Amino acid sequence: MFSVVKRKEPTKDFSTVFVRVKTWWGMFAVFCLATLFNPVVSLLSLMVLCFFGLKEYFSMIKKTRKVDRRLFLWAYLAIPLQFYWIFIGWYGMFIVFIPVYVFLFLPLPRLIGKGTSGFLRSVSSTQWGLMLMVFGLSHLGYYQIASPEYGANLVLFLVILTQVNDIVHYFLSMYGGKRKVIPSANSSITWEGFIGATFVTTVVSYLIYPYLTPLDLTFGILSGVLISFSGFFGSLTISVLRRDLLIGNKKFDLLKESYLTRVDSLTYTAPVFFHVIRYYFDFM
Repeated sequence: MFSVVKRKEPTKDFSTVFVRVKTWWGMFAVFCLATLFNPVVSLLSLMVLCFFGLKEYFSMIKKTRKVDRRLFLWAYLAIPLQFYWIFIGWYGMFIVFIPVYVFLFLPLPRLIGKGTSGFLRSVSSTQWGLMLMVFGLSHLGYYQIASPEYGANLVLFLVILTQVNDIVHYFLSMYGGKRKVIPSANSSITWEGFIGATFVTTVVSYLIYPYLTPLDLTFGILSGVLISFSGFFGSLTISVLRRDLLIGNKKFDLLKESYLTRVDSLTYTAPVFFHVIRYYFDFM
């Protein structure tokens, strides 16, 4: 399909969508293996996913000093602990570990190092990276723990819809998108793409929810809307974040190769979908 589109539009740059599709299919294959074999495979793969996402995020922060690198090390150590809470099924600790305990004690390396210059920027930027790249994505691992019977299929359902939403939004914005949401941050995010992707994602959700989820008709349809909206805000947030960290200009043109662009939507769709389903249904 992409080859046909490329021949019809030889002047357009499809490299971003090619990379994203390959990445999504790789993630889809991992979750399929996790469904067929063991949830531990999923947890280990997600740990790697969080590590590389956080690593790239830290590489985007300018003017890091020795005390900042010590702060980053503490942040990396939070990844195995977060997934350990998932592995033992301790939901209470899983849900508060990063936003409460890690946030409270993360400034310690800066305090010990007696560094005051840039304290707020380095600590807050590290905390925000942990929220997106670790806390948000780690929810993908808790689906199977919260619901051994349906969890793996719910993850597949979520990944498929998030992928569909991303790809449709990209193509519609490229072909017919005129009203850009935030032109200075990402020219490929348009209102036309958002509306079209929401419609297509909702239709796909309606078609596949009976096969992958125990949801009823209402939530089968609303899931598509929910995932589309949250994925849109995830992409928008990461785009603005990259621009704020001066990624995307001519000197640091990493947008096409950026790892963050491949998981941006999941940082929002994974936790939002998880908590909505957990609140309304007993099987979670």
